[in-house]
Amino acid sequence: MKETIIDAAKIARINELYHKSKAEGLTDAEKKEQQQLRQEYIFAVKNNLRSTLNNIDIKEKDGSITRLQDLDPTRKA
Repeated sequence: MKETIIDAAKIARINELYHKSKAEGLTDAEKKEQQQLRQEYIFAVKNNLRSTLNNIDIKEKDGSITRLQDLDPTRKA
């Protein structure tokens, strides 16, 4: 699985919209943009976490190695 990266400009825009929403409120277009950026950010975090977890190996008591990726119930066979 390829890591998903959200760039610093998008994170800055998320923060900018958040601060504006607290200070003066957002237009409907800005609310829509904020929601879309937040979804993109959440998707990137989840994919990066999944990628990290899939690269972890567990050494069992019997000495065998199990990859977490093999235990992933959401992974398509």
